[in-house]
Amino acid sequence: MSNHSIRYYLDVTIVLAEKFFKIRYRSSVLGFLWSIMNPLAYMVVLTVVFSFLRGTKTTAFAAWLLVGLLVWRYFSVGTAQGLFSLVGNRSLVESVYIPRYIIVISNNLANLLGAALEFLVLTPMLLLLGVHLTGYALLLPMILILEFFLVFAASLWLSSLNVRYRDFHELWGIALQLGFFLSPIFYEIGAVPERYRFIYSLNPVACLIESARSILIHHHFPSLFDSAVIISSIGVLLAVGLLVFRRLEPRFAEEL
Repeated sequence: MSNHSIRYYLDVTIVLAEKFFKIRYRSSVLGFLWSIMNPLAYMVVLTVVFSFLRGTKTTAFAAWLLVGLLVWRYFSVGTAQGLFSLVGNRSLVESVYIPRYIIVISNNLANLLGAALEFLVLTPMLLLLGVHLTGYALLLPMILILEFFLVFAASLWLSSLNVRYRDFHELWGIALQLGFFLSPIFYEIGAVPERYRFIYSLNPVACLIESARSILIHHHFPSLFDSAVIISSIGVLLAVGLLVFRRLEPRFAEEL
C-alpha cells in the first residue's frame, strides 16, 4: 500500500469518525448530556440500594461504582453501535471504494471520543465524591485505548454477523444484559465464589474495570494479570474478527 493510499484512508477515517460522532447526538434534545445522565442515574440508584441498605460509606462506594459504570458503558455502547456500523451505513458499503473495516473503526473512534469526554466531564464528580487523583490517573488514556481495541476487535465480527443475520443484535443485547451482572460493576471480584474466580477473572471487561479503579481509586498500577488478560483477549478477538470479516465481506453489498 502506497503512502498516498495510507494518507487517503486515514483522512477518510477521521472524516467518518467526526460524522458518526455528530450523528450520535444530532437528533437528541439534550445531546451529550444524556451520556452524563445515564451513568449518574445508575450510580445514584445502585448507591442507594447497596450503600444505604448495607450500611457502607456512601461517597466511597459511589465513586468506586461510577468508575465501573463508565468503563462498562464504553464497552456496551461501543459494541452495540459497532454492531450496526455496516447495516446503518449501507450507502458507504455499496458506493464508496474504501476497505469496509474503515467504517467499523471510524464508528469505534467516535465512541472512543465520547467515552473520553464522559470521563473528562465526570472527573469533577469523582473529586466531589472524595477521590484523590494522583499521577496514576495519567494512565487512564492507555486503558481507554486498550478498551478501544477490544471494542474494535469485537465490532469486526459483530458487524459482519449482523449483516448476515439481521436479528443478531437481539442476541448481543441479551449478552450485554448478562455481561452487566457478570462484570464487577457493583460488587467486588472477591464476592465471586473462589472456585469460579479464576474463570471469572478471564473476563477482559472485568480486568479493564479493575485496572481503571486501580489507577483512579486505589492509586497503583494495574496488575500484570489483568493487563495480560486484556491484551490476550484483544489478540484473540482481533484474529477471529478479521477472519470472520474477510470471509463475509464479499457479500456485504448484496446482503444489505
